[in-house]
Amino acid sequence: MTVMLASLPFLLQGLLTTLRVSAIVVVIALAGGVLLGIGLTYGPRLVAWPIRLYSDVVRGLPLLVLIFALYYGLPALGVKFGSFWAALTALAAFETAHVAEVARGALQSIQAGQTEAGKAIGLTFGQRMLYVVFPQALRRFVPPWINTVVDTVKGSALVSLVGIVDLMLSIQQVIGRTFQPMPLYVLGALIYFAINYALSLAARGLEARFAYVRD
Repeated sequence: MTVMLASLPFLLQGLLTTLRVSAIVVVIALAGGVLLGIGLTYGPRLVAWPIRLYSDVVRGLPLLVLIFALYYGLPALGVKFGSFWAALTALAAFETAHVAEVARGALQSIQAGQTEAGKAIGLTFGQRMLYVVFPQALRRFVPPWINTVVDTVKGSALVSLVGIVDLMLSIQQVIGRTFQPMPLYVLGALIYFAINYALSLAARGLEARFAYVRD
């Protein structure tokens, strides 16, 4: 217990890095994933096929492989990329592909007659998305999207493998000084659990908030 309490100030810095990386990735993945989901659902083949290829390839790769591919591969091609941005880009690309599939599923669950009705009364594509499709798709989108946010927090632990001092690497550094791995890994597990449990509670709240939406 003493080791756990004494290490908290040092681990806080790593935790802040974990939260910062996760927050940036969540924002990028949400914006990019929704756009790609719209392209998959409503775009022409020349738009949908490249998105489908990107989604299938990236989702089929382990996140660790993607991080190492960018971290070691891009410098070999002459592209200068620091460890932070390489890991952030890999994590964002991975989560964006997953959010795109979540968005596609939510959008495709809306009956075609809904958009046809919007078109019949003269709504533009953007207006149909904003006023007809999105409000109905939101209820189906939120719960699985929260799962991708949880996966982002858990996946952020892998950025420590390229030298980013996040929560996991902070724990390992403290273990290297104290030689007491068990208390520190337990503390790290509790911190990750607290973050993800809070996200799960948020998901339940949002799901209940949008439960009134009718098909």
